[in-house]
Amino acid sequence: MSAQRSTAARPLPRTARPAPAPRPSLTALPGGAPERALRSRLELVRAPLQARSKIPFLVVCMSILGLALLCALLVNTTMARNSYEMSELRREVSRVAQDTQSLQAQVAEQKTALPDTARALGMVEAEDPAMLRLADGSVLGMPQEEAGQ
Repeated sequence: MSAQRSTAARPLPRTARPAPAPRPSLTALPGGAPERALRSRLELVRAPLQARSKIPFLVVCMSILGLALLCALLVNTTMARNSYEMSELRREVSRVAQDTQSLQAQVAEQKTALPDTARALGMVEAEDPAMLRLADGSVLGMPQEEAGQ
């Protein structure tokens, strides 16, 4: 590091430039304004107008920043609320799916147990079932014994 400092401290060689021409000295012209008149004239000059205040600009900037933070807070809050609602709906869907599976299992169990339950109640399977059409009172699927008579 010390080697870098020593090289940085060395002056760089200057290129040959022509020397600037000497300026003439300033002198007061004869018949000019006396020094007292100059001083009073300088005192009569008005003060410069004050620059515009930066407060309105700062207020606008701070308002924009505040509104941006408020919008970000509202968006974040809404997203969090929707996230909780979505997780609750997912739980409800899984609960309904479990209930549906449970009911389907009960229906399947009842289908397989139906013939045994009917026999236990003393029911017998019909060999040739017949059906009655209520609209006109006709019998469909007559038993074979009666059809042959």
